[in-house]
Amino acid sequence: MTRPDLAQKRADLKLQIREAAIKEFAEHGLAGTSTQGIADRAGITKNKLHYHIESKEELYQQALDHVMTIWAEMFSGIDLNQGPEIFLADYIARKIRFSLTHPAEVKMFTGEVMRGAPFLREHWAGSRDVTHAAAAQIQKWVADGSIRPVDPMLLQFNIWAVTEAYAVLGPELRFMLDLDESAALDEDAICAEVTALVVRGLRPDRETARAQR
Repeated sequence: MTRPDLAQKRADLKLQIREAAIKEFAEHGLAGTSTQGIADRAGITKNKLHYHIESKEELYQQALDHVMTIWAEMFSGIDLNQGPEIFLADYIARKIRFSLTHPAEVKMFTGEVMRGAPFLREHWAGSRDVTHAAAAQIQKWVADGSIRPVDPMLLQFNIWAVTEAYAVLGPELRFMLDLDESAALDEDAICAEVTALVVRGLRPDRETARAQR
């Protein structure tokens, strides 16, 4: 086997381990997860797992970093010049589709937050910078009358809460819809419903629009 093949094999195994760890952390949290459980889910021996990781805490931190990086990158590639409605529709769709296709990642992250976020706090400074930058853009839309006056920080938290709920509450939604536990949810319908809820709620009323002209 050539060196490039070996490197690819190691990379594939690390990805396999991370995916297995995320599912274990999502189900059991850090305290309830064992390296034996991660190894079993990854389909490798515990000894082989420990050859590639230092500790489950390190693996947990890497998994959280992975999710935070994905969410930060969701802002990239969306043209702010197209206005708030197009931006928000695109962003909401990205968040919902991620929640539906990667529920374990979202559950792991929200579980960490619910436990007081001891492993996230050291990374929240960078996340806060991104959140404040988004808040500044939202405030610009308020100032130019594109959207109604709104708290830019709370708006972001409300969007996160709604979009991430589809990962956390997915099993309940399937039950209420009389769907099989493994049934796929209608991504397009969910995206359209949440987008309409947010975008229509942000449109300025006529009196406010006239006053800002």
